[in-house]
Amino acid sequence: MQLDALFKQPQALPAVPKIVHELIDSFNNEDVSIDEITKKIASDPVLSARLLRLANSAYYHVSRTVGTVDDAVMMLGFVTVRTLVISSGLTSGFKSMPGMDLGKFWKYSLHTATVSRWLAKTTGNNIDQAFTVGLMHAIGQLVMHAGMPESMLHLDKLAGPLDPRRFDMERSSFGYNFATVGAELARQWKFPPTFAEAIEHFPEPLAHQPFNSTAGIIHLAAWRARAEHNGLNEAELAATIPTEVCQQLKLDPNVFLKEMPTMAELCEGMEALLG
Repeated sequence: MQLDALFKQPQALPAVPKIVHELIDSFNNEDVSIDEITKKIASDPVLSARLLRLANSAYYHVSRTVGTVDDAVMMLGFVTVRTLVISSGLTSGFKSMPGMDLGKFWKYSLHTATVSRWLAKTTGNNIDQAFTVGLMHAIGQLVMHAGMPESMLHLDKLAGPLDPRRFDMERSSFGYNFATVGAELARQWKFPPTFAEAIEHFPEPLAHQPFNSTAGIIHLAAWRARAEHNGLNEAELAATIPTEVCQQLKLDPNVFLKEMPTMAELCEGMEALLG
């Protein structure tokens, strides 16, 4: 199926609340009214309940209980609240998926997002952008499974969704892969161009000039999340770490291997994001 035909399949696109689209628009709007957006988040009971659960989680270590959306904006800042609400909207946008274990998919995506955030902080890059792009970097897989289930189920039998061979197999089968699809979704939803570019380039960040640091971060984070999923040991991690991407980010591979907290510590409290 051609890429434009895929996006014309009504079932292929996730259903996300209107407020999520408004928050995405706010990236491109300097004069956004934070008060107005806060009121709208507060009027969505599901999103606001999830936001408050996250704001009070171990992940943010806030000093007192966050009781309202206003409190959350005051204590975490609008940018973090926006990241959390968009992320919540994305993870709840697909209800069920033929042949896909959504729990496993979003757990892998959350691992990628939290590692991306740690890497961005360590390398002096934008942590909220890294987290959001990390969470949605593989969403193209869901669009493809929803829009052309039979073709994708056939591929799943040959190599699972988290198999590194997927990029090439999808490209040779369809002429594009899930990174291309995710980037197109980011464009259609009017995320900033840097988001779409990072998603599109993350499989091969060194093949594109100038180097996109968020794409490099997502490449490393996705590698680490797949390694977690596949249970790699220390020696296997050291043997497979993408050292050239680390070099581009001016990151010592040993710092990444030895100093990053465990996945359980990185994600503590973030499970609420997955419902």
